Amino acid sequence: MSPKKGGFTDEERAAMKDRVRELKAEARGEKAKADGEADVLAKIAEMQGSDRTMAKRLHAIIKATAPDLAPRTWYGMPAYSKDGKVLCFFQSAEKFKSRYATFGFSDKANLDEGAMWPVAFALKELTATEEARIVALVKKAVS
Repeated sequence: MSPKKGGFTDEERAAMKDRVRELKAEARGEKAKADGEADVLAKIAEMQGSDRTMAKRLHAIIKATAPDLAPRTWYGMPAYSKDGKVLCFFQSAEKFKSRYATFGFSDKANLDEGAMWPVAFALKELTATEEARIVALVKKAVS
């Protein structure tokens, strides 16, 4: 649905509600690493088609590349944190009716490169080339 004048879309409101639930659970101390993993896998299972395929593969890549990152949801999407702070995340195309999914990094990621560097990447599919680049980016982000 399109946004109302000056308002948020239904999808944006749903993401904000997801985030409020996540913050309340964290405040109550309910989020353990195992719970975060279960939440991420549940969100991935809700996805359709290529979003689900990419999210599953990204989850496997991130766990293999940086096993110390803790899976969790962030605005209702799969994310991975270090020391309680989100480092990287996946946003499905379907959730916001976009033509591509997004793999991104927060400002906590160690990706600094001069005065300007990318922090989010459009994903239409994951080939060996993209997977290798993601591995390199995740390694750099956690360093």
